[in-house]
Amino acid sequence: MLRYHQPTYGIQIERNIMLNQFGRFGYPRRKPAFTFGRSLRRSIQLPLLFCLLLGAILANAAQTKPMENSTNHLDTATLGGGCFWCTEAIFQMLPGVKSVRSGYAGGTKVNPTYQDVCSGGTGHAEVIQVEFDPSVVSYDKILSTFWEAHDPTTLNRQGADHGTQYRSIILYNSEAQKIAAEKSKAEAQKHFSKPIVTEVAPLKAFYKAEGYHQDYYRSNPDQPYCRFVIQPKVEKFEKKLKAEH
Repeated sequence: MLRYHQPTYGIQIERNIMLNQFGRFGYPRRKPAFTFGRSLRRSIQLPLLFCLLLGAILANAAQTKPMENSTNHLDTATLGGGCFWCTEAIFQMLPGVKSVRSGYAGGTKVNPTYQDVCSGGTGHAEVIQVEFDPSVVSYDKILSTFWEAHDPTTLNRQGADHGTQYRSIILYNSEAQKIAAEKSKAEAQKHFSKPIVTEVAPLKAFYKAEGYHQDYYRSNPDQPYCRFVIQPKVEKFEKKLKAEH
């Protein structure tokens, strides 16, 4: 019976060396390829990763920082076209308008109340002060909406409301607004058979009306005056806006 002897210790060592060098089948063992390439990729990947991370941080900072080049300037227009509840409701719908405040202007009494103005002795008119973004809506557009929102041919009267406090008036805050108002008035006259009686005057002071006058139509939609006087005007203007867009 043949016996297979285990290789000696020295032969086993030599065999292990050969396996390490040449592999199991006698071919040279494949060495790790492109060692330099791996190092190069690592050297490129780390700075690239750093740049991407830095770019993300800077981009996020740019988004959270206010845009210095954007138009943040707002302008104001002060207009009187009868009851300020009506004109307020119209201008609140105009795109580009940021806020509308009802108040009193054009008279002499300081800090008048609603009762003071209604007496007709203050010289003030019921007006609205429209804050708007000129990059979205121009002052000319504000004025053209003003002519549409009321009847500028009736002196000291709008519908059933009569008195000097209901007069048609444009109060300008700069020479540019004065010129624009006069030009717009002349252009608007072409669309009316009767003379426009709208007063164009400098704004000396604006007094905000009492709190219950602010946002009146939206706060009191079921009030009879809102339903029968303001609502038809709002619906008409709403249709016009939809047709424009």
